[in-house]
Amino acid sequence: MNQLFYVYAVAQPVGDAASFAAAGVGDAPVRFVEHRGLAAVVSHVRAEDFEEAPLRAHLEDLDWLADTARAHESVVGAVSGITNLVPLRLATVCRDESGVRRLLDDGHDRFTSSLARLDGRVEWGVKLYAEPDAAPGPDTAPEPTAGPARTATATSGRDYLRRRLRSRQAREKSWARADASAQRLHAELARCAEAQRLHRPQSGQLAQGPGVNVLNAAFLVRREESAAFVGLFEQLAPQETGLRAELTGPWAPYSFADLHGPQQRESRQEREVSEERSET
Repeated sequence: MNQLFYVYAVAQPVGDAASFAAAGVGDAPVRFVEHRGLAAVVSHVRAEDFEEAPLRAHLEDLDWLADTARAHESVVGAVSGITNLVPLRLATVCRDESGVRRLLDDGHDRFTSSLARLDGRVEWGVKLYAEPDAAPGPDTAPEPTAGPARTATATSGRDYLRRRLRSRQAREKSWARADASAQRLHAELARCAEAQRLHRPQSGQLAQGPGVNVLNAAFLVRREESAAFVGLFEQLAPQETGLRAELTGPWAPYSFADLHGPQQRESRQEREVSEERSET
């Protein structure tokens, strides 16, 4: 069976790497490939799943993507417990061990710089959802009924238009409040973080639970300051009806690796198909 090397992260070498035990994608054992003062965290994967053509097809399969993302996250989480690391993009693969070494050579300066910058830091994710308005909208307003008198029909029509206008104005005010809450929450938390990233709001199958995602942010925080950050989130999270704030983490700092520009940062969107990881 042809195999490729799946690379989860680049880490600082650990003293007793041989004793580390973890299962990666496809339950394959994880090991370290050390080169020039860096260690790539790898496992074997099947070429028939991770060659370019089948991988492109797999990335359209949300179930496959979720399983792969959970395995990826599990390995990164286990390794981050024993050494500093820089997470790599989901489904980063090399053809053989020499390819892994070339990866470490090509990115050596970036990896070294990122490891120094992210040492002792973790990522916290914050989302704010605007819940659907429970009040009846214009589509649920009763239609005017035709009466025998022309004036009655006109009055009923005017009442219907007034109801539509009031409903639209109420929705606009609700969205304005949600936007203001999102900006306030993001600004206050950013003051207590070393860095922040704003990701695109999630929609469809990526969104978790009811409501519209109006804030999707990541914050880089010193590990020892995480308790204070969580406490601040709990103070700031809006309690008003119609808004729901969520905090996830701490994670390895995916959003702040900055190894491949915007493409690397956007990989976080791919991982979030498995956001239920925080529930399991």
